[in-house]
Amino acid sequence: MAVPKRKVSKARKRMRRAHDAIPEPPKAICDNCGEIKRPHHVCPACGFYNGRKIVDVKE
Repeated sequence: MAVPKRKVSKARKRMRRAHDAIPEPPKAICDNCGEIKRPHHVCPACGFYNGRKIVDVKE
C-alpha cells in the first residue's frame, strides 16, 4: 500500500493548491443599456437579449 514517506509541509501543500481557486465569471456589457451582465444571458437591468426585449423589468 502506498504510504507517504514524510509529512507534506503547509507551504508545499498550499503551493500545490494555488491553482485550485475558482476563477471570476466572465462579464459582458449590455448593448442596450451599457450595464455589466453575464454573456449569453438576458440583461437583468433592462431585460434585453440580442437586441430584443425578452423580460419586463420593474424599475
